[in-house]
Amino acid sequence: MSFLGKKFPAPVAKPFAPFLVAGLVVMYGVNSFQTMMMNSEEFKNDPRNPNAKTVKPADKH
Repeated sequence: MSFLGKKFPAPVAKPFAPFLVAGLVVMYGVNSFQTMMMNSEEFKNDPRNPNAKTVKPADKH
């Protein structure tokens, strides 16, 4: 007895492969574009940028 019902021998991975590859290509492209924008002159000093150089306050002793 199966809780999922009757099994059908339908191919799943083979028809889905182009969509998986396209998704990976799009994710790589978006990541490259985000990295390029974070390192550009326009956004280099933006405080929201995780790669921005932070100025440490001087110690007062």
